[in-house]
Amino acid sequence: MKRPLSRREPSRSGRLSPASPRRAPRKYLLIGSAAVLVGGVPAAVLLTAGGSQRTGSEVAAPARLHGQNPARLRGQERPARRQANAQAARYTWANAPINGGGFVTGLVFNPKRKNLAYARTDIGGAYRWNAKTGFWIPLTDWIGESNSNLLGIESLATDPVNPNRLYLAAGTYTNSWAGNGAILRSTDQGAHFTTIPLPFKLGGNEDGRSMGERLAIDPNDNRVLYLGTRQHGLWRSADYGSTWRKVASFPVTSSTSSGVGVSFVTFGKGRGQGPTKTIYVGVADSGKSLYRSTDGGASWSAVPGQPTGLLPHHGVLASNGQLYLSYGNAPGPNGVTAGAVWRLTTGTGSWRNITPASDNSGYRYGYAGLAVDPRHPRTVMVATLDKWWPHDEIYRSTDQGTSWKAISPRAVYDNSAAPYVGRSIGHWIGTLAIDPFAPGHVIYGTGSGIWGSNDVTKADRGATTHWSVRAKGLEETAVLGLISIPGGAPVISALGDIGGFTHTNLRKVTPTNFTNPTFANTTGIDFAQKATKVVARVGTGNEAKGGYSTDGGRRWTPFRGTPQPAAKAGSIAVSADAATFVWTPSGDHVYYSRDRGATWNSSQGLPANAQVVADRANPGVFYALAGGTLYFSTDAGATFAPRATSLPDGSLKAVSGAQGDLWIAAGNSGLLHSTNGGATFSKLGTVTTARGIGFGKAASGARYQAIYITGTIGRVSGAFRSVDGGTTWLRITDARHQFGYLGSAITGDPNTYGRVYMGSNGRGVLYGTPR
Repeated sequence: MKRPLSRREPSRSGRLSPASPRRAPRKYLLIGSAAVLVGGVPAAVLLTAGGSQRTGSEVAAPARLHGQNPARLRGQERPARRQANAQAARYTWANAPINGGGFVTGLVFNPKRKNLAYARTDIGGAYRWNAKTGFWIPLTDWIGESNSNLLGIESLATDPVNPNRLYLAAGTYTNSWAGNGAILRSTDQGAHFTTIPLPFKLGGNEDGRSMGERLAIDPNDNRVLYLGTRQHGLWRSADYGSTWRKVASFPVTSSTSSGVGVSFVTFGKGRGQGPTKTIYVGVADSGKSLYRSTDGGASWSAVPGQPTGLLPHHGVLASNGQLYLSYGNAPGPNGVTAGAVWRLTTGTGSWRNITPASDNSGYRYGYAGLAVDPRHPRTVMVATLDKWWPHDEIYRSTDQGTSWKAISPRAVYDNSAAPYVGRSIGHWIGTLAIDPFAPGHVIYGTGSGIWGSNDVTKADRGATTHWSVRAKGLEETAVLGLISIPGGAPVISALGDIGGFTHTNLRKVTPTNFTNPTFANTTGIDFAQKATKVVARVGTGNEAKGGYSTDGGRRWTPFRGTPQPAAKAGSIAVSADAATFVWTPSGDHVYYSRDRGATWNSSQGLPANAQVVADRANPGVFYALAGGTLYFSTDAGATFAPRATSLPDGSLKAVSGAQGDLWIAAGNSGLLHSTNGGATFSKLGTVTTARGIGFGKAASGARYQAIYITGTIGRVSGAFRSVDGGTTWLRITDARHQFGYLGSAITGDPNTYGRVYMGSNGRGVLYGTPR
């Protein structure tokens, strides 16, 4: 049995937390001088999208040097002269299609408007479905670095009265270093949002993230919303989410035994004018887990006769008064080893266990995704969770759960839109939705995307149903590295959770992700500058922890040897002539191989975890950065000696075509450049912060390759380009295309001037092209 790794856990390398717990100050634009009260605390109404800033707006560079004193330091020249202000560039952004690649935690149809559906993800924001094109439209790319914590969507709600209204409960982590959550409110189906800060944190990428929905709109009075939280009880708004008050009468005022608090909110049938009187709230607690109010939230009581010992994942109230609940013994998405499905007849208070009969696998699992057909209230569907063998299952009933049919035995799966996911039902099915306008149309989310069917009703008569990947446009991979090879594939990606791809066509999905060996996380990748078909990669997985290609990344061969049994992940560098691989396994010392990974020897003179790069012109030269010291090797990685000290750490890169041309993207210490093999470095005064740097084809008539960085110039963060060696910069991201936290994964295209490839923490492999 091959069990998928635990993806999307905050500490997993496939889902990156910010590099530092320190959060940059939030930079928002006030709408006039309007303000609201959030839980009694004044908070600004903020413009977050659709503002006046347009693509390529000018970025002012600082007038004076930031960082170290201009005095000469050991191994460091005087900073370069002050540069001109950054100017403007107009770019078009798209994804190298992977389709999915991440955990889709919620899918919701609007009950009033046909073909209006939304998806939420744990770190990649929210999407709206475009039925005409069959693509998902990203709605939260306007979120930038300063508020990137809002890209984890804890819950979403589409208005049952006014379909143009959309609400996102946004916030990725509840850790001490994470910022508070917010309600993102839209009146145009997500084209623009207003940000309403909350006085507490949300956990869109924490355990229990596919529970829900925690955010709900009263269908009888759409001014009223309820939000269930992980640590702060139940909250209510009576003015379309502008202000929020804690529901003091709700019995659960803090966290629960599971640590994830409220799991869902749903409304009973409204009568007359005003807010709905009957409200059900699920709480992820193994004791009392379902509460009901019959007076519009003024008072609450635990529903009598409810099951105990399990946590409710979803609760869906059918129009005939039947409340269905799916349960597990843990919040999920991992660690669930028991569960059940129950039905409450709300009119009589009668409970019935309607759990589908277990199979003969002997595997223990729970239940998560749950949906009721709005047109046929006796029809219900439910999905297992963590049924790793032989696979998860979706069950369908047309008699209120009295009997069930398993879907997968008579299902055909078409994975042509995302071949890497395989032809199976998927895992982590935490959300399931039935189209209110087309009973045969069902979609469900998995740990790697979305599947859907248009003929699920055929299952009711025992016929075959047909399923296909429905994740086009939804790109949720975390990018750990990127390379673009002269004369080769446009870009090769190193990804978290699904390894990576050789993207031979930027408009079509790649037939397969990396295999032989297959990785979960690809943490390091490099190619030989003078033998460009040779590529090497390292990472984590159940097979060899490294491999190489001799055809530009199309086919791979595992390393036959390993430096030591536990060696894995880390970084790798390939000499310009492909004769030497230098590998720094995670937490280990540096090793080199002259036979493409069959045997390894320890490099001398370097501390553990040194970052090593190859000189792009001289095959015998390597450089390393560790602890503020730049080291160099002239014997192809066998020995290293210190060359410069008192340097900041950061991302070290070498430029092709020139021996000894090095750059350090040094985070808050800015951007440093050396033209003498690291003997001295100069600091570029206009760059405030630099997290990543890459190089691409030079502009016509330019003497230096195009340089691309992720970071900050002045007070503006994003991605920037220089065609004159870093003297002047163009901002190439814009107000609508910020993509949250941009890390160190960025590279230019050596074959096409101006094209740049950029990684994000949850929005896939992005590429930009000048307009």
